[in-house]
Amino acid sequence: MTGQLTFDELGTPLRETTFVVFDLETTGGSHETDAITEFGAVKVRGGEVLGEFATLVDPERGIPPEVVALTGITEVMVSSAPRLDTVLPAFLEFAAGSVLVAHNAGFDVGFVKAACARLGYPWPKPTVVCTVKLGRRVLSREEAPSCRLSALATLFRAETVPIHRALADARATVDVLHGLLERVGSLGVQSLEELLGYLPEVTDAQRRKRTLAEDLPHEPGVYLFRGPSEEVLYVGTAVDLRRRVRQYFTAGETRRRLREMVALAVRVDHVTCAHSLEAEVRELRLISAHKPAYNRRSKNPHNGWWVALTDEPFPRLSLVRGPRDGALGPLRSRALAEDAMHALQQATGIRPCTVRIPARSPSATPCALAELGRCGAPCSGAQTAAQYAPAVAGVTGLVAGALTDPLRLLETRLLDLSAAQRYEEARTDRDRMSTLIRALDRGQRLAALARIAELVAARPDGAGGWEFAVVRHGRLASAGVAQRGVPPMPVVEQLVASAETVFTGDGPLHGAPPEEVAVILRWLDRPGTRLVRTSTPWSEPAYAAASWRHWLERADHARSRLGHWGK
Repeated sequence: MTGQLTFDELGTPLRETTFVVFDLETTGGSHETDAITEFGAVKVRGGEVLGEFATLVDPERGIPPEVVALTGITEVMVSSAPRLDTVLPAFLEFAAGSVLVAHNAGFDVGFVKAACARLGYPWPKPTVVCTVKLGRRVLSREEAPSCRLSALATLFRAETVPIHRALADARATVDVLHGLLERVGSLGVQSLEELLGYLPEVTDAQRRKRTLAEDLPHEPGVYLFRGPSEEVLYVGTAVDLRRRVRQYFTAGETRRRLREMVALAVRVDHVTCAHSLEAEVRELRLISAHKPAYNRRSKNPHNGWWVALTDEPFPRLSLVRGPRDGALGPLRSRALAEDAMHALQQATGIRPCTVRIPARSPSATPCALAELGRCGAPCSGAQTAAQYAPAVAGVTGLVAGALTDPLRLLETRLLDLSAAQRYEEARTDRDRMSTLIRALDRGQRLAALARIAELVAARPDGAGGWEFAVVRHGRLASAGVAQRGVPPMPVVEQLVASAETVFTGDGPLHGAPPEEVAVILRWLDRPGTRLVRTSTPWSEPAYAAASWRHWLERADHARSRLGHWGK
């Protein structure tokens, strides 16, 4: 049992916490190979039921006889049910902002996380409470020899009997949860944070370190965990610094790597920020400066991979770690960069070999690629520099967003491969083309923002005021707020006057770190953001890679449903 917290430290009272208690029925026990057949969920707060969510799901596969015998769910019952791609977003919306509760939560949450990954939905990282773990913490072996749902439902006299159907089991779990919360309430556990801290995974030493959060403010900003030698162990951001850092000392933090970090920490420093954008940017900069051992980003300090043309009479494509003028990127891995490079080679006719070809009288023997029609063999003199130039122009034009003809060539090739039933080749080319289009689209959007010498944007803060950002060549130069009732334009002028001077560099992003430009772009893209002014108009090549987003949607659907193109 933990010591009683002061009123200021209580956090979120349990009576004010919204729980979504849910259960799934599936075709088997593996979220990698099995499918969901039924969702059932109950939303509760303060002992009151706020709503229910229940639906069968078409698993798009057979249901084993032993599962039918256990649940009573037959293939006939699910044949007309909605598919998971329809049900999942509805469930995520129903559960948004709530604490998820499940009996043996690892099983049910594992299936939902896998479904999100498969269907392209970001996992919202909700707080999760497992009634099995809580029951084992609260109840003695004599009182509850088994923590099965049926046993606990009987113990707490649940109004609903669990019958291996999702909604019934979720309703029974609600009664079990309320029974367990009554037990921990008598021990002084009154808040969500205390509940998480009460679970057995938290050691006494971890609880004692809650004092490291005592001096932190309830404001947005960046926090830095420091070790015994003043080294920065970890950097993170928070909307509420004190509340976020305190969570590291509860069972809500289950990552072994970060629990190890907390054990080493002796102090938590912080930097308050005007709003979330400034906090995200400062986090990126601090990670880059300190390279904390427990931040995953520190393990890859470079700005990703770039695909660039070499500087020679007959240029070829090369993978590089730093941005260059006219380069495509950044791509987060070498494998993705190689896929984009192969697609560029197919789309433009740029030579795929690595031989350095002299400007005058090339006389090498053509390789097998020339015989396969994949190279014009400039190494042998079969192509002059002038004849080779359109391939180079195709690369530069495609990357810059000035043309899309090479993408149409790739699409035609895919259709031809599919018509010839060469599905393996089509699948490989489709995935490479998808990687190329995504890299082009992202790179063109980032470059468009980085070209602007100065941009001032504003977002409503939700309380009648404004959040401001001054962006120069893709970097945050100044940030501030105008609270409700404060005239905004004088604040803007002050922020512009005090903004950092930004010196530009090489590459499509003019020297700006790609991650920082991407963070700023996401903030600008959010609904409600307004442009106050820009030094030059902000425009993106809408008819370049962006015009192929519909193709990407079809390709992603084909990948998830069929695994190959056009069949």
